[in-house]
Amino acid sequence: MHLYLLPENIFLNISQEIKRVNIALALAANDSTKEVGLLDADIYGPSIPKMMNLKGNPELTPKNLMRPLKNYGIACMSMGFLIEETAPVVWRGLMVMSAVEKLLRQVDWGQLDYLVIDMPPGTGDVQLSVSQNIPIADAMVVETIRKTHLSNRKWIETGAVIISTPQDIALLDARKGAEMFRKVHVPVLGLVQNMSVFQCPKCKHETHIFGADGVRNLAKSLGLDILGDIPLHVNVRETCDSGQPVVISQPQSDAAKAYLRIAMEIVRRLPVPPA
Repeated sequence: MHLYLLPENIFLNISQEIKRVNIALALAANDSTKEVGLLDADIYGPSIPKMMNLKGNPELTPKNLMRPLKNYGIACMSMGFLIEETAPVVWRGLMVMSAVEKLLRQVDWGQLDYLVIDMPPGTGDVQLSVSQNIPIADAMVVETIRKTHLSNRKWIETGAVIISTPQDIALLDARKGAEMFRKVHVPVLGLVQNMSVFQCPKCKHETHIFGADGVRNLAKSLGLDILGDIPLHVNVRETCDSGQPVVISQPQSDAAKAYLRIAMEIVRRLPVPPA
């Protein structure tokens, strides 16, 4: 008899995707003049369509490029738009890398100011393929030269933003991710501490379920900045499950304000594009 177990970090990975969606929305909310794109590079478990309340197949341009689907002002591209919602992607590495390349290069992104990449966990083929093709990385934001397209490969090198919960097991992966980006010469802009604290909705008592300062200690040991803390709150999960992320549906909430502050810290660390 064989027993197949899902990876222990599958729940945490879904939580990180929620954060990336809200960070993309926060970037747009902080500056309405900026055009923001969101690329779902998690080929095996695409979740952006559900979180962004998007369905359907991309239209093709006269140049045979896919047009991203758009909601809340964010241009989105995902493998989830190209396959059935319940269909598994049973591919080997080369096919996955080919799919990522198509999602990057065969899409008419238009004139983006920021492209947020939702990457799967780990330091394998997908992460290396994306970070070596253009200077982008896990949950990071890339600012393009104005009036250029992704296919032109004219990108300003920015860096990675590592999102992690404070417990030791997650921090092992976060450290490996930071070291991988350094090895491929992608600067790390900073770390975000996810699920930093849970506040009981009835008595308001705060509990550090996953630990208190794990990400802060990791950032200190790596010589990196902390960009912000995101609390563990049921509204963050419920709003993304319903396709109405908290930054859009509850902009005055503490969770939404945390994302807005993190987006501001990210932008502060981005290089200024040439005129």
